[in-house]
Amino acid sequence: MLIVICPGVHPPDLTASFVQALDWPAEPLVLTERLPIYSPPHILTFLLQQIPPSQRQTPILLIGFSAGVVGAIGAAYLWQILGGRIMALIAIDGWGVPLFSPFPIHRISHDAFTHWSSALLGAGQASFYAEPAVAHLELWRAPQTVCGWSVQSFAPRYHRITAAQFLHDLLQHYQINA
Repeated sequence: MLIVICPGVHPPDLTASFVQALDWPAEPLVLTERLPIYSPPHILTFLLQQIPPSQRQTPILLIGFSAGVVGAIGAAYLWQILGGRIMALIAIDGWGVPLFSPFPIHRISHDAFTHWSSALLGAGQASFYAEPAVAHLELWRAPQTVCGWSVQSFAPRYHRITAAQFLHDLLQHYQINA
């Protein structure tokens, strides 16, 4: 499984903090903030440049943040059109981005309002929202400090967890099922 991180439009040190905060099953491929991160064709071009043809059947798990969610969902569809496999998309604070797809989607939100209002555009599978609410960029910079609720999609089951632990659990699930 290849993990691809599509950050938003913010200082690069926030993405570095996000990457350092998690225990990755494999070294993630992090898109640079110099790219128009909201542009699916630019992300697809980046992926085609970074992933050798011999590894293009490796399943990809995308993690998008903010404007990066826009680029990530579009690039995921383009990657599939080219014959690639998308394991899942984790959309972190992708408020207002429609997230309907043939692959699993998980939402992570910095507050309950963003979580519930975003679900109108595609709830996805298991998701997370911060409670108490945190600043948008804080969720990305330090997910290990953000507490909230993990929500299962088909049953109203909630349990208290950190955003980092929620992400870790998702990564572990997809690594096992790759």
